[in-house]
Amino acid sequence: MAKGKDVRVRVILECNSCVRNDINKESRGISRYITQKNRHNTPSRLELRKFCPHCYKHTIHGEIKK
Repeated sequence: MAKGKDVRVRVILECNSCVRNDINKESRGISRYITQKNRHNTPSRLELRKFCPHCYKHTIHGEIKK
């Protein structure tokens, strides 16, 4: 049985401030989280405020393409 488009999809959230600063010299990399979203309830890109261990603070993490 072939799987169609699922309602709940897996998304990757990436720190916006690490990406914008092109990984400044103090940070060691880019923070990424994996989560799920309901495609029907949130058709737009997901943005959550999560802790970034590279920036040492809570920042906005946005959805990226796989």
